[in-house]
Amino acid sequence: MIDRREFLKQTPALISLLATIPALAQMQKSKSIVLRSSWQTVNIGDIGHTPGVLRLLEQYLPDVEVRLWPSSVDNGVERLLRSRFPKVSIIDSAEKIKAAIKECDFFLHGSGPSLVGRNQMEQWYKETGKPFGVYGITFPGIYSQDPNVAVKPEPLDTELLNKARFALFRDSVSLKLAKDSEVKCPVMEFCPDGAFAVDVRNDAKAIEFLKTHGLEEGKFMCVIPRQRFTPYWEIAGKNTPFNQVKDNRNKAMREHDNKPLRDAIIAVTRETGLKILICPEDETQVKLGKEILFDKLPADVQAKVVWRDRYWLTDEAVSTYIRSAGLFGLEMHSPIMCIGNGIPAVVGRFFEQTSKGFMWQDIGLRDWLFNMDNEDDITRFAPTVLWIAKNPKQAREKANAAKAFVEKRQRQTMELIKDSLS
Repeated sequence: MIDRREFLKQTPALISLLATIPALAQMQKSKSIVLRSSWQTVNIGDIGHTPGVLRLLEQYLPDVEVRLWPSSVDNGVERLLRSRFPKVSIIDSAEKIKAAIKECDFFLHGSGPSLVGRNQMEQWYKETGKPFGVYGITFPGIYSQDPNVAVKPEPLDTELLNKARFALFRDSVSLKLAKDSEVKCPVMEFCPDGAFAVDVRNDAKAIEFLKTHGLEEGKFMCVIPRQRFTPYWEIAGKNTPFNQVKDNRNKAMREHDNKPLRDAIIAVTRETGLKILICPEDETQVKLGKEILFDKLPADVQAKVVWRDRYWLTDEAVSTYIRSAGLFGLEMHSPIMCIGNGIPAVVGRFFEQTSKGFMWQDIGLRDWLFNMDNEDDITRFAPTVLWIAKNPKQAREKANAAKAFVEKRQRQTMELIKDSLS
């Protein structure tokens, strides 16, 4: 039993200790991040940005609270995200936006085709003065009508990047343009697109589809067609006005751009035992796959080709890709998700797609990047796809080497975020 006199002697020290508890609690309070991402849901690549970055934050900053500030999580994407990341709260109201701006410590702009969330980033900075950063964008994200003329970034983009803790770009062309312009952010580096880290799955649905269509694991390749401009006006609910100029360009180049894909399909099915799955990255490519690829194939080749007749979400797509022997086509993010899982992937790109395709050479896959505006590259396209089909072991080794490089940069770039929070 404590003596009364001894207790009174200790009382001032106890009071002093108790007074420090709120301060200690504040010091130990977990940090929190607002992730501005999820730009749209009609493209599995745009969907993939978010679960990719969320997975990296979960892996490298496990004690940090993350709140997602999306543009869109409709079409089943909210279910997908909540299932994989139950601890992440989704900001879906004005009240939650206000609370996040007040309570969170850092604003992170996720991967995307440009500084898509510039307005929200500006709001964050003006209202709070708290730090922010940019994680893996193409810059400035628009193209010039003249391929020899570089596009200048928007003044607001430059202003914001100059105030950011770091500005990370998903391709070396964007990084160089930023450095050569008036962007003076203290840390500017290459950062792989967030979609490389996607690990969402829907194995049951993928396995069911493959079984129904006679596709065996490791014995088929995936192919994705594309037009010069995504015809968003064809997608119900997008309310995008018809663009005659873009439609004319699509029609003029559709056969030119997709014929090399058909040539690759023919070579693979006739010279190997592999089948082909024609699949989409965005909703408009379902119909395109049938019209520009499947319907124009010889009968003997069609017998070994499956056309996927409906759009899918990122989880089912990834579960399908990881069971394939590889992927080729004119899109970017399905190849990204393949390489992120060690699956060989060939990228065909053209001028209208801006500079994002150059990330393929940045991660060591220059031989698997093709400029569809260059006839020499077009000539090499089908033989390269056929080489992957005939040499699965070597192709996997090449894909895994790129994956290892990506994972190294992911670790390094996550350290930047950790340092910004400390």
